[in-house]
Amino acid sequence: MAGLALGAATALGLARFAYGLLVPAMRTDLGWSLAQVGAVTTANGIGYLVGALVTAPLARLLTLTGAFRWGMVGCVGALGVTAVSSSYPALLAARLAAGAAGALVFVTGIGIASRLATAVGSATPIGVYVAGSGAGIVLGGATVPSLLDRHSERWPLAWLGLAVTAAVATVISWRAARTDPRDDGENTEVAVRRRAQVRPLWRFAAAYTLFAAGYITYITFLSTYLAEHRWSATQTSLTWTILGLAVLAGPHLWSRPAAAWPHARTLATLLTTVSAAAAAPLLTPAPAMLIGSAAAYGAAFLSVPAAITALVRDTTTHADRMPTLAAFTALFAAGQTVGPWVAGWLADRTTSGATLAWTALLCAIAAVLAASHSPRHADR
Repeated sequence: MAGLALGAATALGLARFAYGLLVPAMRTDLGWSLAQVGAVTTANGIGYLVGALVTAPLARLLTLTGAFRWGMVGCVGALGVTAVSSSYPALLAARLAAGAAGALVFVTGIGIASRLATAVGSATPIGVYVAGSGAGIVLGGATVPSLLDRHSERWPLAWLGLAVTAAVATVISWRAARTDPRDDGENTEVAVRRRAQVRPLWRFAAAYTLFAAGYITYITFLSTYLAEHRWSATQTSLTWTILGLAVLAGPHLWSRPAAAWPHARTLATLLTTVSAAAAAPLLTPAPAMLIGSAAAYGAAFLSVPAAITALVRDTTTHADRMPTLAAFTALFAAGQTVGPWVAGWLADRTTSGATLAWTALLCAIAAVLAASHSPRHADR
């Protein structure tokens, strides 16, 4: 699982979340507004949406293993392109490509992990796979702030380093993604012929969309918020490293509650935790509060996709599983395309604290939706 989890580390930790670390430097060097910062994340979200929509047919054509591998190659290429141009349209295109490739990696990797989870009768492999993104966050947090400290013009070098790291992860994960070719092809082909089962789970689908629009805003603008409060590179690095370590610990923290609780309770608790974590710094920007916020956010936010995957696994047939996961991922991506730009636009007209308030509000509404499900549809 460790090798496969490098897919999540690349698709999310490097190709998506690391952008938040580079935002202050890119904003200073390129003269961006917060709305422009958010629009770049929106481009990444649009790419993720496209990737989610084409994952099922590509998996049928290439198999899950092949689609995962080519998605990893795409992530490396997109990160490399981001390092060689300061043109805003080119950067938008590169981030869009990173989103598409990242979705391909993440969804197919979830599919592979879900099979393993079914084989062992536990959702742990799914949680471990998703938590792999924490390794990417830790790596970025430990290196990028010190590289860019007082040298905002070095941001292309940081992207190049991320591309090289992604290339190494691609090599290591190549073999780990291997599945039985006969099982891979047959199950994928059956799955894409079936329909996504979203309507019976509509409350969870709506909650997942709101969560997507909210959570991505926190991690996109976190470094900007810290910079506006005059945090040093060391403090920023510490905060991101703690966030990444919390992501790695998340599956262990939530495994027992997730196994014992109904799906609705698990999701509502996770979403409430993310909401509270985002709201906490608005009470006071004290270092202890900000670090605690990052730790709580990191421990919970990536457990939401894992919980959704477990929900889909337990409430759909095997044949319907992949199309349903792809549909939920598409809704997730749609939420991500709207949230960052709107939050950035609001922050330009108020303060960067508006981005935290946005995350807190949307995740709170999502928690209410998750908690108000119809028991006959999704309880264990």
